[in-house]
Amino acid sequence: MSPPALISSANPVPPRHIGIIMDGNGRWAAAKGLPRLEGHRRGAERLIEIIDACIDGGIGTLTVFAFSAENWKRPLEEVSGLFKLGEWILRAHLARLEKRNVRLRVIGDISALPEFVRVPLEDVIKSTQDNTAFTLVVALNYGARQEIVAAAQAIATDVAAGKLAPAAVDWSAVEARLQTAGMPDPDLIIRTSGEFRLSNFLLLQSAYAEIVFASVFWPDFDKAQLQLALAEYAKRERRFGQTREQIQTSDQA
Repeated sequence: MSPPALISSANPVPPRHIGIIMDGNGRWAAAKGLPRLEGHRRGAERLIEIIDACIDGGIGTLTVFAFSAENWKRPLEEVSGLFKLGEWILRAHLARLEKRNVRLRVIGDISALPEFVRVPLEDVIKSTQDNTAFTLVVALNYGARQEIVAAAQAIATDVAAGKLAPAAVDWSAVEARLQTAGMPDPDLIIRTSGEFRLSNFLLLQSAYAEIVFASVFWPDFDKAQLQLALAEYAKRERRFGQTREQIQTSDQA
């Protein structure tokens, strides 16, 4: 039996790439009188469910914002606990990722991560690099502004070395130097917890993404909530600068 469709029949084509800002773990825990790290643990469990739902729904790539470049400002105990939780998730769910033919990629500067989480992370990236059914991209120690600066520096270096003419610096040149090079741009960005901002997440890549803001905290964002977000996405008219009439003519052709 085929898995149930994740979006409405009016638009049966799912987004190729979804980005999720998994926000609200701490507030979810506080509302229930639990430690903040328990909120992060519940959020990690929720991520596994959403990965399965995306795979079953025909979505090829999911990028999740796990730890931003700004999150180092949080209390040391919480940061350390997050990394220990990340290491546990890798070890606990590696077999599951392999079984579902998931490729793991990471964007962000992982060189700054503690060795106990960085080393197994690098091992999983290597061991899953040939998997083809689904790509899970984890943004760790990531910031879009930092990514853009690094891309600009790479372009400046190539121009100074004579490898790239200034007139040849176009979007393709920039895109090739982003950490997401080779990946499709996200079609849909979801942010949980009722906040209405992108918080330095995939700023250039999201230029034409549809954005859905969910009111629930991330630990409560289940498959039903994903269905609601995808149903909203299915209602959106994606024109990419064209008129509605042009889109309709193209569809008819």
